[in-house]
Amino acid sequence: MKIDQKPVERFDWTLAFILMLFGVISIIAIASAQTTGQYKTNFIPSQIQWYVVGCVIIAITMYLEPEQYKKAAWIIYGGGILLLFTLFILPDSLSIVEPRNGAKSWIHIPKLGSIQPAEFMKTFFIIGLARAITKHHERYVEKTIQTDFLLLGKIAVILFIPLFFIMQQPDLGTSLVFIAITIALIIVAGISWRIILPIFTGTAALGLTLLWMALYAQEFLAKFGAKPYHFERIYSWVDPYSYASNEGHNLISSLNAIGSGEIFGKGFQGREVYVPESHTDFIFSTIGEDWGFIGASLVICLYFFLIYHMTKITLELKDMFSTYICAGIIAMITFHVFENIGMTIQLLPITGIPLPFISYGGSSLMGNMLAIGLVFSMKFHHRTYMFSSDDED
Repeated sequence: MKIDQKPVERFDWTLAFILMLFGVISIIAIASAQTTGQYKTNFIPSQIQWYVVGCVIIAITMYLEPEQYKKAAWIIYGGGILLLFTLFILPDSLSIVEPRNGAKSWIHIPKLGSIQPAEFMKTFFIIGLARAITKHHERYVEKTIQTDFLLLGKIAVILFIPLFFIMQQPDLGTSLVFIAITIALIIVAGISWRIILPIFTGTAALGLTLLWMALYAQEFLAKFGAKPYHFERIYSWVDPYSYASNEGHNLISSLNAIGSGEIFGKGFQGREVYVPESHTDFIFSTIGEDWGFIGASLVICLYFFLIYHMTKITLELKDMFSTYICAGIIAMITFHVFENIGMTIQLLPITGIPLPFISYGGSSLMGNMLAIGLVFSMKFHHRTYMFSSDDED
């Protein structure tokens, strides 16, 4: 990149075009989802409004340089923690607290609507983690096992604080997103595989053991506080037809909708299968029924192109802080897509994670737009760091 490029040349038009396509897909899918009559509200104007607000967020986020985010990282991270803490201490009886589906995750702001602090905390967490990793490497130029363990400890502390509050809501899906982001940045941070391989292997073994125990040793897990509904979620994932009247209903409906779309789908608003939450968490089932295997595959390909494009940007960056930011955002969006689509086709358990840029929802969309705004910023201000060997503190 030439250092004398004009702003219009440094703007990422490809990324903007991808977002525009997602916006169009979102509006079409939500319009079709509303034909089931589950809700009387017209969600399209609100989604368009959130997209407009998201564009403003991107513009503001892109205006600030990476070094400014680096300097303000702990303030941003701390602000997110404060939001989670506020939600944690507020009693459920207050009108501003808005529990949904048994989770205390939303704050209602009069005349503005409801926000989910955890959606914004994902990006704030990435900024804080990127700052910690960058400063650690600046301080410890020569890597050793000791310095790697120290960095791992710092990462664990930064993760534990928001994870604690989110698990109290409880919100398993969002907690898994934070863990996915952390794993990605641990790998990118260059921590020795002699440390992380045993940790990853042990964690995977523990997860598989707990899954086995949930299926075959429920009484033992119950002694440690496991509740019946925890087991039912696993059972309804493995064998949804045995729980068709309750826990497995949503999954069965989703599978029927996607399967009935066959190759080419039933066309716009041609839906016949009723799927709860088809405009939010299960919007991929709407796409699968309307546009079939072809349409669903094109949407997945668009996500692949988005992730590929952001990966290409990340590899071009020279500033490590910017690199960690983009890597965290790639991990966040990738996990969201994999989990959401996976849960609609029984590949993964249902966790209530929305499909990025397509599912209806202000907090989710604005949180993702904030994250993408950072990618725009890193790319737009990339020339500032191309010939610089030292970063400011």
